[in-house]
Amino acid sequence: MLPLDPYADLGRRAWVPCPACQDHLDCGDCLGGRNCGEHWRYLLGNTGSLLHLQCPGCTHLWNHETGFGAGGGPPPPLTPGAPRR
Repeated sequence: MLPLDPYADLGRRAWVPCPACQDHLDCGDCLGGRNCGEHWRYLLGNTGSLLHLQCPGCTHLWNHETGFGAGGGPPPPLTPGAPRR
């Protein structure tokens, strides 16, 4: 088991399911789309819309793409004959 990241801070949290321990599956609030007091993750940082997270329960580290804001995905394909931006 990994130790908690030195940047883990209770003031920076996100409510995203942990892909390793899946602890949210037994929680009515989480399954109902609400934020509960137990199943939050440390938000270690972000790069545009990509969140860098750590689960306080199992200490798993992962990245989660939200699709919101800058950097949400690749640029749309170019259409032949369309002006370039």
